[in-house]
Amino acid sequence: MQLARTATIALAAAVIASIAAAPAQDPKSLKGAVRVDGSSTVYPIAEAVAEEFSKIAPGVNVTVGMSGTGGGFKRFGNGETDIANASRAIKPSEVEACKAHKIEFIEIPVAFDGLTIVVNKQNTWAKQLTMDQVKKIFSAAGTAKTWKDVDPSWPDAAMKVYSPGTDSGTFDYFKEVTVGKDGKIRPDMSVSEDDNVLVRGVEGDKNSIGFFGYAYYMENKAKLTAVAVVNPATSSALLPTHETIEGGTYAPFSRPLFIYVNKESMAKPAVAAYVKFAIENGAKMAEEVGYVKLPAAIYDRAKANVASSRTGTQMCDENGKERSGALADLYK
Repeated sequence: MQLARTATIALAAAVIASIAAAPAQDPKSLKGAVRVDGSSTVYPIAEAVAEEFSKIAPGVNVTVGMSGTGGGFKRFGNGETDIANASRAIKPSEVEACKAHKIEFIEIPVAFDGLTIVVNKQNTWAKQLTMDQVKKIFSAAGTAKTWKDVDPSWPDAAMKVYSPGTDSGTFDYFKEVTVGKDGKIRPDMSVSEDDNVLVRGVEGDKNSIGFFGYAYYMENKAKLTAVAVVNPATSSALLPTHETIEGGTYAPFSRPLFIYVNKESMAKPAVAAYVKFAIENGAKMAEEVGYVKLPAAIYDRAKANVASSRTGTQMCDENGKERSGALADLYK
């Protein structure tokens, strides 16, 4: 048995070595399609990658949808797409949906994001918010109807609250860090899976407030004002910046962004080339669209995990419980 096992390992190693040694196909000769869907937060990165990839592989048709993280995972779990964009890690229920359809996936972090709370440019009072105040505004239990309900010194004016849709990973993440997994967000918000709709909503109402990914704020910072958030651990009020997001001091709203790749799809040269391009150019694309690049070591680990076809999520333990900690400590 031991000899057979040793022989099997040796054969597998030889196959992997031969694949690695094989010459890469010229991207210009590639044909086929790459189907991507999911997070509106990750969309700007995916769109930028698709645009640049099309320059070197014009024969590949890359389609990028924006149905939200939850919606993207539903399609991915049904085998409808090759790649799911996600602004949070995959949930245990989504892992089970993939298993039910015999879909194995490779998990790849692509950037850091700082979920950004924004107000109208005419808002001169809400310079910063504590997490207790955030809960007053957004939770069902502590719903504030007016700005005065949040702080007695603020205007007695009705607030209009904007939020990503409930299929959004941004919504999931915000809900979890604000009211907890079992808490409830106020039901009277104006919601949309399209972050541009949220931007226009806050821009058009003096007494509005909303939240979305950092890149959308950076793209629209001439139209909106970001609100500093008081870090519960340090009591320091910090705005989202490249430094505070990458360093994790913009807490609790700093988070990693991911793509999930169907392992079977990697057998298609067009998909494999696209994923390789996305990892190799991820840092540059993330920065170009307003997000924060990951440490080089994380991209190197992603390359290694793709090369070895390492499947499953590293963000949950074997019992499906979410792991906590810095991405560099969790993703190996």
